[in-house]
Amino acid sequence: MFGLSKRAITILFGLLALAFALGAILLFTPQAGQQTRGKPVLWVNGKALYELDLLRLQGNDPLYAASPEGLLKTLVDTYFLEQVILTEALKQDAARVRVSSAEVRQEVNRIREQFGLKDKAAYEQFLNQVGYTDAQLRAEVKTQLQIQKRLEQIRSGAKPTEEEVRFYYEVFKENYRTEPRVKARQIVVDDKALAEELAAKAKAGEDFAALARQHSKVGAEQGGALGAGPGEAEPKPVTQVVFPTEVGEAVFALKGPGVVGPIAAGGRYYIVKVEEYLPSTLPAFEEVKDRVAQDAERAKGDGVLEAYLEELRKKAQVRFAEDNPYAYQNPPVAKVNEKEILLSEVLQPVFSNQQTVALVQQGLGELAVQFFLPQTLENLIDRELLVEAARKSGKPFIGSKAEIAEAYLRYETRDVTASEEEARAFYSENPALFTVPASAKVIGVNFKEEAQAKAFRAAALRGGDLEALAKAQGGTVTDYGTVNPNQLPAVLDRLVFKITETFPQGPLGEVSEVIKMEDGSYTVLLISDRKAEELKGFAQVAEEARQGAVNRKRSEKAQALIQALREEARIENRLAEVLQALTPKTPSQDQPNSQEQPQPEEAPANNP
Repeated sequence: MFGLSKRAITILFGLLALAFALGAILLFTPQAGQQTRGKPVLWVNGKALYELDLLRLQGNDPLYAASPEGLLKTLVDTYFLEQVILTEALKQDAARVRVSSAEVRQEVNRIREQFGLKDKAAYEQFLNQVGYTDAQLRAEVKTQLQIQKRLEQIRSGAKPTEEEVRFYYEVFKENYRTEPRVKARQIVVDDKALAEELAAKAKAGEDFAALARQHSKVGAEQGGALGAGPGEAEPKPVTQVVFPTEVGEAVFALKGPGVVGPIAAGGRYYIVKVEEYLPSTLPAFEEVKDRVAQDAERAKGDGVLEAYLEELRKKAQVRFAEDNPYAYQNPPVAKVNEKEILLSEVLQPVFSNQQTVALVQQGLGELAVQFFLPQTLENLIDRELLVEAARKSGKPFIGSKAEIAEAYLRYETRDVTASEEEARAFYSENPALFTVPASAKVIGVNFKEEAQAKAFRAAALRGGDLEALAKAQGGTVTDYGTVNPNQLPAVLDRLVFKITETFPQGPLGEVSEVIKMEDGSYTVLLISDRKAEELKGFAQVAEEARQGAVNRKRSEKAQALIQALREEARIENRLAEVLQALTPKTPSQDQPNSQEQPQPEEAPANNP
């Protein structure tokens, strides 16, 4: 629903988004005298932050690199300064944490190693370039270690109760479901004819382990037993990942005992005998209790850390200099029942998104604001409603707000099931999900001259050593491996997958015509192991289709639940009004008879 992992850490206002973290020492301003740092811009709990300090941080922010103007500058300034304020408040709160000189020395040594500053001269040159003395660098490192330790203190104090751990399992039990496994043996050989002969013998009932010991290139000493250790000969349960993709799909499609193969994969041929199929199971709580406890502790730590940072920002006393150069504005943009959502809370996820940053750098910042801000605010409104509902439920939900919102939706939709008819409908409506794309093994040989490419093509059709044939004409060989549509350069992709006819067949595979590339060079392709696009049969993917149908129904139920919460809530969305008020007026709007634009509401005292 929200696209967030249950383990995602929601850090309010984008803490550390400007690399306020260990190892990013280049971004920090040395503690020089006030006279070299310009005028104070703002005060956080009475501590002044100076003009040049902020300019240095600002210089490392890609949003400022685009020189934002107008409304965009106001929004970028607000996003930037909220991080500065929270980070300064965190520094102050962490100042009482003890950090030893040995810890500082170890971290400084790590930084020196990271930047290749082994000798004294290189280190001193580095310090000079970034404007630090050794003492200033060590002081900054100490501050960062204090912050790290303070955050660890907050998280480490979050211990879930037995009730919270058990409830966490109830909500996320599907995360602990085992994968299907098989007990199986395999024979791997390099020769296709031998593989077909061995497969026929195995299917006729001959001793598979004996055939494996005699012929297999892999695991012969174990009789082909998968999962068996040295000196063992009995297979142990393994998941699909131990097989090459094509082999694994065929093995697990059996859903029971049997022999599959030979199947070509990676230049070899596989024959697999499945002795037992072990379907996916949902383990009891006691079987996975330790894992669940660890996950619950991480989630509770997320929630405690988020609450700590929120409270730290709420209590921060902030005052701006009257002549400061920033257009900071942080009014409420929405109200959900009694809870206000401030502009900065919407800006954080928007401006920390690399897609937004890219649009701003392309001069499309206003478009990004118009597109992303409204939807982000709607998501935050939904989140607040879900968190409130979770708390009213009386159930022991834990985690950050985003995690609690996700958990509440999971819990409320946990009993959704799907019939076979619904699974078949999902399968029919979503063929792309169950289609194996076309594939081919492709090698490209590139030449500077067309004549060289034509000579190579003629030789390749007769056969021989590929490297030698390419070298004779000055060609460069590129092995693309097994590829699917849209994985090759466009002109080559069209040639391999968009043209229905095949190319002349030679000992090295299909040999394409000479292709002129965009850079003026010439390429010949060698194509083998072509496989057409294939829609898997329903029986092969029945469980996947059923789960897809369940997920769709759960999503529909979740949307209905959110809509019901919205209808019952008191929601005020003022984003459009606030953005209009923050947008500088054009000369035509500034005529004497024009109506004044409404000003955004003042934020609380601690959010100037």
